[in-house]
Amino acid sequence: MYLNEAITEAPYRALWQEGTDRIFDILKDKREAELDARLLLEYVCGTRIDTLLLEPERKVSADQTSRYSELIDRRCGREPLAYIVGSTDFMGLPFIVSPDVLIPEQDTENLVEEILKEGRDGERILDLCTGSGCILLSLLHYSNSSVGIGTDLSQKALDTACRNADSLGLSDRAQWRQGDLFDALEKDEKFDLIVSNPPYIASGVIPSLAAEVKCHEPRLSLDGGEDGLDFYRRIIPGAVPHLVIGGMLYMEIGFDQGEAVAGLMRKAGYYEVAVLKDYGGNDRIVRGIRSIHQDALA
Repeated sequence: MYLNEAITEAPYRALWQEGTDRIFDILKDKREAELDARLLLEYVCGTRIDTLLLEPERKVSADQTSRYSELIDRRCGREPLAYIVGSTDFMGLPFIVSPDVLIPEQDTENLVEEILKEGRDGERILDLCTGSGCILLSLLHYSNSSVGIGTDLSQKALDTACRNADSLGLSDRAQWRQGDLFDALEKDEKFDLIVSNPPYIASGVIPSLAAEVKCHEPRLSLDGGEDGLDFYRRIIPGAVPHLVIGGMLYMEIGFDQGEAVAGLMRKAGYYEVAVLKDYGGNDRIVRGIRSIHQDALA
């Protein structure tokens, strides 16, 4: 045993195996335990995936072994891996994350990919509840000449988004504003695209979520009210005066919210409203187009 009170240098593979065993005792998922233990060891040692195969007897110093043990303890406490290492990948890009922002997930990559299918260069984009900025910055990275604004109620989240813009070389194309949804905007600001991954989990469901989510991710970014639809009821009508005619509104939704959110959009006068599915076949995105007739409904 190397991860004990008398920490010494240890062989690389043996250390990984012990870390795997400790995480597995908590998570009961062998593949996840193996992956997390490997990624944490690579993070501590500055190594790569092939080290485990090509240098299994490589010596890990006592200091590195001690640090690895600390990080394994944090993962066994159900702290998400991304928060432990401070970053994660999204849309093939590296993003800084912290407990001040939600960890970007593959479901949200579906949202970005659907927008890119219809998106055009040179658009003006608004990202509501921007968090880490992963949606807006991904859209800017994979387009030409588009610019955008990300808003969030949390200044700490916006600080993280700003750091991500800097690291991706997109600071000149992105702005960050603190405020409650559209309150961060000027009255006459308009956009070609408004996108949001808002809080959409029903309040009563949050206690049943995995410990990594309910105990570590910011509740402000999770809680969508009693039925999970509070933010959609505000975003859908609120987006109308900030969209150009023909502009598009895209939102991520919970797997069981497609009909309800699409209904809210149709009632507000959007046209070509569609519910799009994720890779697992679940409803995940609702989008609609701003109509000239919505001016009469305002």
